[in-house]
Formats: sequence, C-alpha cells, structure tokens
Amino acid sequence: MLLAAPWAVHAQTAPAPAQDEAQPLDPMPDIGIDWPDMGQPDKVEPLPADPHAEAADADSESMAEAPVVEEPVEQNPVFTDAGEERRYSVKLNGVEGIADEQFNLRFKELSTLSQGERRRANLAQINRRLKEDRELLDQLLRAKGYYAARIRGSVSAPPPGSDRLAVQFDVVPGRQYLLSSVELTGLAETGAREPKLREAFPVKAGDPVDADRILAGRDSLSNALAENGFPFARIDEPEVRIDHEERKGDLDMAVAPGGYRTFGNIILNDNKLFDARHLQEIARFDPGDPYMASDVEDLRRAIVATGLVSTVTLKPRDAGDGEHVDLDVNVRSAPLRTIAGELGYGTGEGYRAEVSWQHRNLLPPEGAVTLRGVIGTQEQTASALYRRNNFHRRDNVLTGLLSISNIKRDAYDARTITVAGGLERQTNILFQKKWVWRIGAEVIASDEADFFSGGARRTFFIGAVPLSLTYDGSDDLLNPTKGFRLGGRLSPEVSFQSGTFGYARVQLDGSVYQPMGDRIVLAARTRLGTILGSTVDRIAPSRRFYAGGGASVRGYGYQKIGPRYGPDDDPVGGKSLAEFSLEARVRFGNFGVVPFVDAGNISTSFVPRFRDLRIGAGMGVRYYSSFGPIRVDVGTPINPQSGDPKIAVYVSLGQAF
Repeated sequence: MLLAAPWAVHAQTAPAPAQDEAQPLDPMPDIGIDWPDMGQPDKVEPLPADPHAEAADADSESMAEAPVVEEPVEQNPVFTDAGEERRYSVKLNGVEGIADEQFNLRFKELSTLSQGERRRANLAQINRRLKEDRELLDQLLRAKGYYAARIRGSVSAPPPGSDRLAVQFDVVPGRQYLLSSVELTGLAETGAREPKLREAFPVKAGDPVDADRILAGRDSLSNALAENGFPFARIDEPEVRIDHEERKGDLDMAVAPGGYRTFGNIILNDNKLFDARHLQEIARFDPGDPYMASDVEDLRRAIVATGLVSTVTLKPRDAGDGEHVDLDVNVRSAPLRTIAGELGYGTGEGYRAEVSWQHRNLLPPEGAVTLRGVIGTQEQTASALYRRNNFHRRDNVLTGLLSISNIKRDAYDARTITVAGGLERQTNILFQKKWVWRIGAEVIASDEADFFSGGARRTFFIGAVPLSLTYDGSDDLLNPTKGFRLGGRLSPEVSFQSGTFGYARVQLDGSVYQPMGDRIVLAARTRLGTILGSTVDRIAPSRRFYAGGGASVRGYGYQKIGPRYGPDDDPVGGKSLAEFSLEARVRFGNFGVVPFVDAGNISTSFVPRFRDLRIGAGMGVRYYSSFGPIRVDVGTPINPQSGDPKIAVYVSLGQAF
C-alpha cells in the first residue's frame, strides 16, 4: 500500500558536526525534498512548501536505510600531512552536464568547504568538511533526479604554480529518474479553461524528476489561475511517488480552483484622497471583466504613482453572489505639501534662485496646485499651476497655468502674462508610454523689445493652439540604450500687433539609440523646425526659434547660435532651426564617459541653411544613480563666432537626449 506523507516540511535534526571553525550547513534554498532511497518500497515524496524550505537531513531514517555511496577520502601519495594549516581550492568533477547556474550557486552558498575556502585549515578539518559536502552534493543531485550517486572526495598537494591544496569531488551521478505520470487533480473543475491552464504547467510524463522544474511549474500554474478568473485558487504541495525498480516517479498535485469570478466593486477604506469612483476610472478593468491578478497589480502601481499614498494594499474579497469578486483597497496618506528651493548659475543665463510650494491634492482627486517664484539675473517670474492627474481617464493630465514674467536675454527683453491650459497623455518612469500627445490653448500678452524694434517696446497679443504627438520606442525614459523616438509639434498662432496676422510653428524631433556591445551605446539626434507665414521681424521675439546651450548645441552659449546684429552682436532668433547630435555613451559600472559632437543653425528664412552649421564637441561624465543618470558635459565650439566662449559646462539629470 502506498502511504502519502502529510504535506509539511520538517527540518530534522542532524548530528552535531565535529568541532571546526566552519559554520554548520545552512538550510538549502529551493530544495527541501526528502528524496526516497534505493531499495525501499514505493513511497510518496512531498516537494517543499516554498522555494526556500529547509532540506531534509541526510541522516534521516530513509537516508539511513539507503546511505550515500561514499568512498574514503584520498590523499595524493606525494602529499603528506605535517599538521600545518593550509589554504585550499575546491573543484567538482563529473557534474558538468548537470550543474547549471542554480546548482553551482547553491553548492557555493551551502558548502562548508566553500565557506572556509578563504581561511587556512588543517587536513583533519578539510576531511570533516569533505564529508559534510558529500552529503550536500547527494541532496543536490537527488533534487535533479539522480539517485545512488558515487561521490569520492580527495585532497592533493598544490599543483605547480599554486600554494593551495587541491580539494576535489569525483562524482558518478547515476541514472536520472523520469516521471511516468503527472496528475493535476481538481483542475477539471475549471471547465473550458482547463486546456489553457494545463499548458501553464510545463512538466509532463517523461520529464526528469526535477524539483526546481516542478516547483516552477506549480508557481506558473498558480499565476495562470490568478490571471484567468480564479482569485481564490489553492494548489497543494506536489507529491512524488518513486518506483526504484522502474527508476521512475509519479507526480500528483491537488488543485482547488475556488470558482470562476469577474470583477465587482472597488471598496476604499478612506475617501479623503480620492474616492472609489476615481480608482475605477484609472483601473484598466471594468466591473464584469474576468479577474486578472495583473490588473490588480497594475492598479496598485497606478495608485503609488499618484504620489499621494505612503502605503497601499489591495485584496480580493468574495462578493458573496458566486460570480463577482470585490477589491478591498487600503491606503495611507503620504505628506501632501512640499516646499522646494533651487540656486544656480548658468553660462549666458547668470544667477538664478527659485522657490516653490506645492499641495499635491488641494483640489481632490489628484488636483495639485504649485506656486512658483523665480528671481535671477535675467529672469523674474511668478506663476500658479494647476495639474489634475488621471483626469477622467488613466494617464490623462489636465493643466492650467497663470504666469507673469520679466525676461531679459541677449536676444530680447519681454514682460509677459500667460494664461494656458492643456489636456495631455504623459509618460513617466513607472509607466513609460509608446504614444504621448498634448492639446493645448494659450493666450499671451507680451511687451517686448529686440533689435528689429530698434530698442522700442512692442506689445503682442497672441493666441495659440499647440498640438504635439510623440512615439517612444526606446527601452528607458531617462537612459535609453536601444530603440528610437519620433515626435512632432504644431502650433497655429494668431498675433495682434500693428494689425492681425497668423503663422504656424512646426517642429520635428527624432533620436535613435544603438548598442555596440555591453558597454557602449551610440546615440544620434536631429531637430528640424520652421515657422510658416509672416516675416521674422513681425513675429514676437519670444516665439522665434533659438539654438545653443546644454539641450541644444553644446559648447555654445544659451541662444547664441544664429544671426547676430547690433553693436553688441546680439542674437535675434529665426524662422527655421536645424540641430544634429552624435555621442558615444561608454559605461563602466556606475560611471561613464560620453564623447559628443553637436551641430546646429538658425536661419531667418523658413528653410534651414545647413552650410552655416555651428559645430561643438566635447566630453561628458555620467553617474548612473538609482533614479537616472546625472550628467556633466564640457563642450567647446569648433567654428565659433565672435564672442563665443571657449568652453561651456552643463549639469542636469538624464541623458542629453
């Protein structure tokens, strides 16, 4: 009669090892299989309750009946023990076709020989460790389905050119046992979904009795049940019955599906930050959709991404009607107010101080208000920004802006009031989007002076409808290593200044990233822009194109590239823009270097003039932090104009493009 052992993992007490400075054998991760013994009747063999269950000891009752096939430790005839302590190295022979990465890692972590390899030991200590590791090797081999392995340990004199004793195991694994049957009891209760769920458990009859593969299959099946409408599914621990005469095993695993369910209601414990209706808007499932654990996890991440919670837990709860499962959501509020400050200096921009106050949920749900002030050599700004994340739909952002600014650049002097709003689909680090778009509206009143006005101030009233669409096919938002990005912007505008006229700003951006081995990424970027309609002197100076600086052509001052006029040789901007960049990102661990070449030009015609490109080159340094690369770029102009700096330095977060 076959007697099934009750499912539980019991670590049995091993005999106390001989005194040695080596620590006793740690619990073996991912094994925990009390494998049967040769010559014993058929017996049910339980697999561990989790991948890190303790391994059954080698001196258990069954092991005593079928001990590891041991051979005495051998010493090389040339090697004599003088009693001194020596260093040694460990080598395994005969397991090359069996020892995968997991096998080797386990042996290294649990082996008493490996743990003491950095310390000196005498021959008696090494022999004791050999015996312990012989038992460990037998357990590892049984976990792979190999029984009655012959394991011989030996200690030899140091090989030529080494001062370490040679400790090795010569292993004859024996024949690998195979599964003669695989039964998933109870899975038939899933009905029409059974074939799909069976595919999630890859272990089949004829496969090796491999504990790791069986446990991985159990986890895969558990995930498949949770992804196909079974939130309360339970899988008992797998049991293996071994037939030593046939050298085969039978695998049984009981599955309790728990009933098919669809999503019901979202139940929120606290409505102060947002209500359950808002969570339903940002969830990627609707009531009545099949339950999927990945949808629950996706909602959890979306709640975390709001920045409003410090902790969040989601738990399925049976609705009680036999059809639906409700979702209990428990959140704890995070600090909602932030005060930030910034001090800086930029070449061509002067000194700058900024302070801001933000309440991330002043107008629930997710209605953030930010008050911001800037005082600097060339800029004074006060603004109020309203931002509503997840506006009636996941990832939609509604924004509103009121800004008053006084900006004095070399190119122009502008005193501006801006009222703007927009609806956009944004990308972020947690949820990088392929497609990003924005629809906006702007009303601008600006009093400006530049070279074309002869120093006199002109007042512009501008209405604009900016539109943008971007495709992101890269693999990372802040540090892309492969793929490409392509984006376009169109802003039809109407200007009232000495009459009414219209024009349209158009800009195209593209970048590509190509890995060249494990450490090098080649990155290239291009930007083309034009203004269709009107002449450059009628367009408000703040609405023209400019080039030069850390996000444009490095090596040149901010907005310094392009036509220059007047006694101070000031830039005036233009109607067209062309920029190109090429860099090699070479990484060494957390640091990297980036040689780069940039080129660009501004033209007063609506078509860029490529023959007048300004070229800059230089070298950058990157520190790859946990939240993205921090870059420092140093550039110099190759064909400078009069007044251009010989060197420029740029510091920012993220790659240049």
